[in-house]
Amino acid sequence: MTIWHAERGTGEPVVLLHSSAADSRMWDAQVEALSARFRVITVDLRGYGRSAFQADGPYSDAGDVARLLASLQVDRAALVGSSGGSRVALELAAAGLADRLVLLNPISTLEPTDDVRAYWKEEGRLLELGDVQGAAELNARTLLGPEATQEAFGRVVEMQRHAFEVQLAADPEPEQVAGEFVQAEIDVPALVVAGAHDLPYFVASARHLAGELPQARLVELEWAGHLPAMERPEEINQLLLDYL
Repeated sequence: MTIWHAERGTGEPVVLLHSSAADSRMWDAQVEALSARFRVITVDLRGYGRSAFQADGPYSDAGDVARLLASLQVDRAALVGSSGGSRVALELAAAGLADRLVLLNPISTLEPTDDVRAYWKEEGRLLELGDVQGAAELNARTLLGPEATQEAFGRVVEMQRHAFEVQLAADPEPEQVAGEFVQAEIDVPALVVAGAHDLPYFVASARHLAGELPQARLVELEWAGHLPAMERPEEINQLLLDYL
């Protein structure tokens, strides 16, 4: 299976990997800003956006992206991951496909804490009741910080609801596997971003990763929630342009 992707601009490649609460459309503002200087590649992982949720056997998101990059003749790229997309970025980096990383509010190998367990439990409860809209709105309320506009809220709800609907309708549900890696061995420059209004688990995850990755720098944004690229897009655009 080939996942959906788009390209814009020329120059050094930059791959934008979306959150599991969104799809490639979360990066619209970043594509606009970065494509003046870079070859920007966006993807929809399986079960998100314009990519179907199906597989002939076990699959991994990193494997899908790696095959896509090979088909585009991209040996190494700057990888920008948001939340769940950060895990994909780290797996690709461990495979030697990254020349630098930006990890926005990343997940980590830390044990889930009470705050995130409660969030996931409520999401699961709503989905079991068939309240897909309620689950999507829960995610938007939980993940977006106070700087997010109502438009951003609506976009997250739309993207998350679509992902839920596609994934819940899958029959059979594909088996997803995650690659193994050692964080201390991912020796490329990395910018790790945390938001002060994010769930404590994700703040701890960002700090943990910044301490584990050999060339990492941590930036904590006082205004940000879990999806800063959609909360203050212009500020994140400048952060990325300065770093990349």
